[in-house]
Amino acid sequence: MIDRAPNYLLYLNVLVIATCGLIYELLAGTLASYLLGDSVTQFSLVIGVYLSALGVGSWLSRYVENRVARTFIEIEIALALVGGLSAPLLFVAFAQITWFRISLFGSVFAIGTLVGLELPLLMRILREHLDFRELVARVLTFDYIGALLASVLFPVLLVPRLGLVRTSLLFGILNAVVGVWGTYLLRPLLSSRGLGALRGRGFLVIGLLVVAFIKADTLTDWTEEAILENPIVYSTQSDFQRIVVTQRQGHFQLHLNGHLQFNSKDEYRYHESLVHPALTIADEAEHVLVLGGGDGLAVREILRYDRVKAVTLVDLDPAMTGLATDFPPLAELNEHALADPRVTVVNRDAFVWAGEGETKFDVAVIDFPDPGSYSVGKLYTTRFFQLLRRRLTDSAIVSIQCTSPLVAPKSYWCILNTMQQAGFDVRPYHAAVPSFGVWGFALAGMQPLTADTDGGFPIRHPLPAGLRFLDSKTMVAMFQMPADLVPAQTSVNRLNDQVLVRYYEQEWGAM
Repeated sequence: MIDRAPNYLLYLNVLVIATCGLIYELLAGTLASYLLGDSVTQFSLVIGVYLSALGVGSWLSRYVENRVARTFIEIEIALALVGGLSAPLLFVAFAQITWFRISLFGSVFAIGTLVGLELPLLMRILREHLDFRELVARVLTFDYIGALLASVLFPVLLVPRLGLVRTSLLFGILNAVVGVWGTYLLRPLLSSRGLGALRGRGFLVIGLLVVAFIKADTLTDWTEEAILENPIVYSTQSDFQRIVVTQRQGHFQLHLNGHLQFNSKDEYRYHESLVHPALTIADEAEHVLVLGGGDGLAVREILRYDRVKAVTLVDLDPAMTGLATDFPPLAELNEHALADPRVTVVNRDAFVWAGEGETKFDVAVIDFPDPGSYSVGKLYTTRFFQLLRRRLTDSAIVSIQCTSPLVAPKSYWCILNTMQQAGFDVRPYHAAVPSFGVWGFALAGMQPLTADTDGGFPIRHPLPAGLRFLDSKTMVAMFQMPADLVPAQTSVNRLNDQVLVRYYEQEWGAM
C-alpha cells in the first residue's frame, strides 16, 4: 500500500506523461515537415500513427498482470530513452539511411505505445485509493492539462529557445527523472530484489541524455552538414525558424528550415529579376516597400536608384535582419543595405502590418518564402493582397516571387490568379537561376499594365549601372513565356481555403 499523500504526486506523473508524449509527437511532426516537406500530410500522418499507437499500448496493458508498479517504472525509463533520443536519432537517420520514413513512423509508434501503456498501469496503481469515477476524472484532468502545457510550451518557448534536438533530450531527461523518482514514491509496491539495478538504469539514462544535451549543437551541426552537403559556417534557432549558412568553393548558401533561400554564386540573377522590372516601369518610386527579404539583397537592388527616398523592409524575424547586418559575408553581399539611412526595418508579421497604418508606397517588392505552410500561405491569399492594396498609391507597381512555373505550375498560376481576383492587373515573367532552375515572378499594377508589341513593358527609367544579369533585351525576354509555361486553371487562394499550400505540397512533394 502507498500513502494517500503521495497519490497527488502520482497525478503529477500523469501530467508529465501527457506533456512528454505530446511533445514527442510535435517533435516528430515538425521534423517530418522540416526534413520531408509536405507539412500538412506529414503532421496528419504523425498524429494518426501516434493516436493509434496509444490504443495499442492501452490494449497491451491488459497483459501486465503482476509487478504493475515495476513495469510502470520500466516503461517510464524506456520512454525517456526512446523519446529523448528520437529527434537526434531521426536527424542522423535522415542523413544516413534511405528508409527514413520507416524510422520516423516506427519511432512515433513506439513512443505512442509506451505512453498508451503508462496511463492504464498508473490508474491500476491508484484504483485502491479512489472510487472509479473520481479516479478517471482526476487522471483525465491531469492528462488534458499536460496536453495543453505541451501545445503552448512547444512553439512559444521550447523550440525557439532550445531547438528541436535539445527539446527532445530535455523531456527525455524529465521522463527518466520521473522514472527514478517513482522507485522511491512506489517503494511499498516494489520488491527489493533488483531495485538497485532499476534505479541504476534510470540514472544511466539520465546521464546519457545529459551528455547528449550538452553536445546537442555538435550533433545538430554534423547532421545538418550531412543533409545540406556543405560545411556549416553559421547556425541558430530563432523564435520563428532554423537559420543555417553553409559554404562551398568560396560561395555561401542560406537555408531556412532546411530550404535553400539563395546561393551567393547566382543570387544576383534572382534579385535583379525580382526588383528591376517594377522599378523601371513605375511612374513614382520615392517610397518602396519590401515584404520578406530580410537578407537585404532585394533592398540592395532598390538602393541603386537615386530616386528612391525611403525603403521600408517588413520581415517577421529579427534574427534574419540581424544576420543581414551582423554576419560579415552577408553584409558584404548586400552591400550593407540595411545600414543605409534610407532604410527602415520593421520586424512584424506582414499580414498584421499590412492592416495597420496609412503610409502608402509607390512600389512593393514581395520576397516571401514559398507557400509550404499555412502560416506562409496566408501571405498569398486574396485577403492579404486586398490589405496590401490599401497601402499602395493609385499608380503603384508590385513585383512578387511565385515559385517555379515549370516544377509547380498550379502553385505559380494560383498566385497570379489570386492577385488578379484581389484587383491587380498581373503579368507573368520568369528567369533562369542555376541554383533553383526556371523561377517565376509576377508584375502587378493597381492600374492596367500595357505591354509593348514585343511583349515587354515600356521602360520609363533606365536600368542602373552595375547589373550583372539584366539588360534591356533580357527584360523583354523574361516576359515571353515559352510553350511549357502556359497558364494553368486553378482555384483562388483564400484565407479560409488555402488551396495554394495543397498545390505546392503536391507539386514539390513529387520531386
